[in-house]
Amino acid sequence: MRFFLTTVFFRGVCCLFILLGANTYGSTLLVLGDSLSAGYGITQKHGWVALLADDWDDGHQVINGSISGDTTGGGLNRLPLLLETFRPDYVLLELGGNDGLRGQPINLMKRNLLAMIELCRQAGAEPVLFGMRLPPNYGRRYSDAFAAVYPLLAQQEEVLLIPFQLEQLAITEGMIQEDGLHPTALAQPIIKDVIKAALEPFMINQALIQKP
Repeated sequence: MRFFLTTVFFRGVCCLFILLGANTYGSTLLVLGDSLSAGYGITQKHGWVALLADDWDDGHQVINGSISGDTTGGGLNRLPLLLETFRPDYVLLELGGNDGLRGQPINLMKRNLLAMIELCRQAGAEPVLFGMRLPPNYGRRYSDAFAAVYPLLAQQEEVLLIPFQLEQLAITEGMIQEDGLHPTALAQPIIKDVIKAALEPFMINQALIQKP
């Protein structure tokens, strides 16, 4: 999850998104994440975001605003432009892993996530949190406090939380790249299924609630 993209390149990323026909539910999903969503080390079409878009050929629009190496601070800086450009109905916040890997203060990460939740709502978008966990070598005290941020924020702000359910990938042959961190192309359908199972009913229910 190393940061290697420049601001100039990011502005090009805003133009790289997946568009699927007419919106059945009038819903647009923005994925704001790091290398897990950007597809580090694999071709973008094999990443879980692209696979999700392929599954949602019923008309959902899926925008991948993820950058490898990004932190919650970086996401917070980029989010206003993405909200203004794409006007999403839902924003999946898949960030925080790099904050933890760099040992950044947990309170700072929490404040950044909270600020992004507020920005989404101000723009009329429904935020969704993707829970993150750290490798055990970061120490139990820090790792536990890190992981606890997501359910606490989800409860406090009443947002959907997708719990981290990918621990099995780390111990399954062929699922993690040689760097020991990033999922392989073989793991992407599994990640997609986890996120789809959480998001799909939520998005449909929200659309029904909001329907006049």
